Amino acid sequence: MARKSSRRQFLRTTTYAGTSLWVLGSGGCGDFLMTPHPRRISPNEKMNVAGIGAGGKGTSDIADASKGNNVVAVCDIDDGQAAGTMKSFPNATFFRDFRVMLDKMGKEIDAVTVSTPDHQHAVATMMAMKMGKHVYTQKPLTRDVYEARALTEAAKKYPVVTQMGNQGTAEDGLREAVEVVQSGAIGGVHEVHVWTNRPVWPQGIARPTDTPPVPANLDWDLWLGTAPVRPYHPAYHPFKWRGWWDFGTGALGDMACHTANMAFMALDLRYPTSVQAKCADDINDETFPTWSVVEYEFPARGDLPALKWFWYDGGGNKPAWVNEKLKKLAHGADIPGSGSLLIGDKGTLFSPNDYGAAYKLLPEKDFEGYKPPTPWLPRVGGRHAEEWLKACKGEGQTMSNFGYAGPLTETVVLGCVALKAGQKILWDGPRMRITNVPEANQYLRRKYRKGWTL
Repeated sequence: MARKSSRRQFLRTTTYAGTSLWVLGSGGCGDFLMTPHPRRISPNEKMNVAGIGAGGKGTSDIADASKGNNVVAVCDIDDGQAAGTMKSFPNATFFRDFRVMLDKMGKEIDAVTVSTPDHQHAVATMMAMKMGKHVYTQKPLTRDVYEARALTEAAKKYPVVTQMGNQGTAEDGLREAVEVVQSGAIGGVHEVHVWTNRPVWPQGIARPTDTPPVPANLDWDLWLGTAPVRPYHPAYHPFKWRGWWDFGTGALGDMACHTANMAFMALDLRYPTSVQAKCADDINDETFPTWSVVEYEFPARGDLPALKWFWYDGGGNKPAWVNEKLKKLAHGADIPGSGSLLIGDKGTLFSPNDYGAAYKLLPEKDFEGYKPPTPWLPRVGGRHAEEWLKACKGEGQTMSNFGYAGPLTETVVLGCVALKAGQKILWDGPRMRITNVPEANQYLRRKYRKGWTL
C-alpha cells in the first residue's frame, strides 16, 4: 500500500491536469481571462455536440456523445462514409470542412468529437479547444511528437474538459491493475513488454503509381489536410491510411495508446531517455514496416526503479523469437495476439488483452489468496465517453485527459521517430529534442501544407 498516497497525488497534479478545475493553477491569469469559456451546463441539461469524422470510429463516437445530448453538426470529407451518421441525426447540419463548421456554428456548439485520420487530429482538436469547446479525440492523440506536446500544453491553458479515445482507460480491470502495481504487489518494475496483433492493414509497400479518379462523394483536398499533396488512391482511404507515414502512425501509434496504457499509468512514466527500433527490411519512405521491435529506456522516478520497455508489433509476421521470449517471461502461459507483461522484483503482472482490462499475477502459486488493495481510483464500468460527458457537465473528471494522454502519445510516436532515424536516439524530454542524431529532429514536427495551422 506504500504507493497509494503517491498515486492520489499523481491524480491531483498530473492525470487530471487540463480539466477546467485546474486551469488557474496551470496557466497565467491573463491567458485564462482571454480564453473563451465553455457554457456552464447542469448535469440534467443537454449539450450541443458536433462530430468531426462521421464514418468508421466516428460513427460510434458521435453516437456515444449523443446520449442525453443534441448532435447539432456533423463533419466529414466523405459523404458516403457519413451517410449512416447523418441518417441517425437528420437534424444535424452537415459540413465537409471542420474549420467552416466551427466558424459558422461555434456559438451553438458545446463539445466536439474528433475521429479523423491521425494527421488531422491535432489541428481539429486545437481549434476546438481555442474556441472553448470540450473535446474527445481518438487515439493516438496526434500524429507527431510536437503536436502531442502542443495539446498537452493547451490542456493547461484552455478551460475545457478533454479525453483521448483509448477506451480501456475506463475499464474497472485496468484501474484495479494500476492499483495492484502501485500497491507494490509485484515489487519494483524493471521491465515492461507490450505487443499487438496489428497491423491488419497493408504496410511495407510502395506508393501506388496509378491515379484513379476521385470519387464524387469525397473531397480529396480536405482529406489530405495537413499532409503533402499526392493523388487520390483507394490504398489510403478509407481505413488503410494507418500504415502510411504521411497519414498514420502504424501499428505502434494505433495500438500502444491502448495496450501500453495500463503500464504507462501504473508506473507514473513521462519522458524516456532513449529509444531504438529494429524492424523488417521492408520499411520505406512511404509505409511502416511489417513488424517492429522498439525499446524505450526510462529513468528512475522517485522510489520507482529505472526500466526498459519493449514494444512488439507485426501480428503473425513477428520474428519467432518474440513469442518464445514472451512465453518464457509469462511463466509458460499461452501468449495471445495482444497483451502486456510487467516484470517486477516480486512477480509479474500479465494482461492478456488490448486494453489492460484484465490481469493475472504470476507465478500463480506465489499469489494464491491474493486480494487487491482497497480501490482508490474511481470506477466507471468501462463507460469512457460517459465519463467525459459527465465531466463536461461538472460531474467528476476524465482519466485520459490530455494532461495524461499527451505524454503517453508523445512517448508512443517517439518510437515512430526512432524507426525513421534507423538508430538509437537519446531524448531530452523537457527540451523536446534528440541530442545525438540532430538530423532526426526533423521527424518530430512536420511542416503543414498551406492553409492548415495548429
